[in-house]
Amino acid sequence: MRATLTLLGCLAFAGQVTAQDVPGIENCMAEKQIERRTGCLQSNINFLKTQITTEVGKAKADAQARLDAAGKQIDALKLLVTGLQAQLKQVQDDLADAKAKAAAKPPSK
Repeated sequence: MRATLTLLGCLAFAGQVTAQDVPGIENCMAEKQIERRTGCLQSNINFLKTQITTEVGKAKADAQARLDAAGKQIDALKLLVTGLQAQLKQVQDDLADAKAKAAAKPPSK
């Protein structure tokens, strides 16, 4: 009989422990004592603050990742533009040389 009472006592205690300190929003108006109500409200505030901080951190990391990706794309496009400018300069020089050769060559009869 004593073992059964001890087992029931342990189960009851375990049930109380697992029900305590579960993070989330609680209805604090159900509390009769002002100290318990204040503690409940403070717990809600701490929970919300943690959630907001977590979400802001995630959003900040996401925004930073997007900025980094955009920066890499900008750098790649700058290199591409530099390469195209060099190619354009080469084509313009080749065209100028061709025109100079054509003008220097006497017309054939």
